[in-house]
Amino acid sequence: MTHSNSKTAIVIGAGLSGLAAATELRDRNIPVTILEASSRVADPWRARHPKLRLNIHRHFARLPGHHEPRHPGTYLPRDAVVDYLSEYATGLASDIHFETCVQSVHRLEGGWQVETNKGTYSCSHLIVATGRERKPDMPIWPGLEEFGGKVIHAADFAEPSSYDGKKVLVVGAGNSGSDVLNHLSRANPARVWISVRNGPSILPSRILGFPMHRMARLFSRTPRRALDPLMAGMQWLNFGNLRRHGLPRHRKGGGSRLLADGVTPALDDGFVKALKNGRFQAVGQTVGFSPYAAELADGRTVDPDVVICATGYRTGLEDLFGHLGALDNQGYPLCPAGQQDSRNPGLWFTGFGVTFEGFFYAAGVSASRLATSISAQTSPLSHEQRTTHAAQLGAPQSLTLKGTLQ
Repeated sequence: MTHSNSKTAIVIGAGLSGLAAATELRDRNIPVTILEASSRVADPWRARHPKLRLNIHRHFARLPGHHEPRHPGTYLPRDAVVDYLSEYATGLASDIHFETCVQSVHRLEGGWQVETNKGTYSCSHLIVATGRERKPDMPIWPGLEEFGGKVIHAADFAEPSSYDGKKVLVVGAGNSGSDVLNHLSRANPARVWISVRNGPSILPSRILGFPMHRMARLFSRTPRRALDPLMAGMQWLNFGNLRRHGLPRHRKGGGSRLLADGVTPALDDGFVKALKNGRFQAVGQTVGFSPYAAELADGRTVDPDVVICATGYRTGLEDLFGHLGALDNQGYPLCPAGQQDSRNPGLWFTGFGVTFEGFFYAAGVSASRLATSISAQTSPLSHEQRTTHAAQLGAPQSLTLKGTLQ
């Protein structure tokens, strides 16, 4: 099946960033089609454990053109996120092509061709919204294949009570690792080790009862040079010297890591207390495995029943877009949040940038940015202006048309 009469814009991914981009485009009367690999909206959220909660305040969990989530909680649970995204998608339902997997992308004269399992699509503007956390990043340790325990990624973390009575090794104490540890602090595992190479930047969920993430705008408006001292001071005031409890200090501060590396600060909701009272124990970096143990950098070993790898995610964009020069050496878009890419006119990425306000807010900003740019490029007036300007310069009209991606 070939879709020859394509829309002006195609969005890959019906997650929150893709839905926000499609909404902003449609509000500007730009025809759009969304290609979604799964059979329904919010499928990745549905797969997460039922007690998962966002680390962002519900005030910042609003998408363009829609109301703030009506859930009474400060931090939204998984099911509330699923309900919100499903409701948000209803207005775009006719534009979403489910179970449509993108297999290859090619640049054409004046646009893009997208090969899928259900045929070929073409468009002038291709918006990629598959997310920063599309593929769990699992380390490859020596001896891992012989290890007799269970090894999972934090993305597959189960109901917390399922770890009761078990010895658990959590590798990594960043944002996802802290989320796992917060849940384990309210369960009854036999023992928990936290394996860390670099310590995380940790902030409390609340200060004097006030939700920490409600202060996101303060952080976003703080000068860069002041962010790291501010976060380090807040961590010290709330938790004291965590190095005494085995958590080292990262060479970069929390603000620098977010702005430079996209690593968000962790929010504590119980795991620091468990660390201080001895329920949890921080240990060194995991460097390998034997059939019955995990080996640490200092030569010690621990014998977990379950290893939970909170070791981050990858975008998985290299196969589709690596040949276009649109990605950095880590596989992240060079223009991650709706900015124009001069190397690839008509190719846009959204949902890959990080802000203190969180990914819902970032999705809205990015969607508005790219939709405004696409609208300016596709409007008849801007086309006339570009054609006239090219004629005045003596440029061939065919080259002007090529540049407009009509």
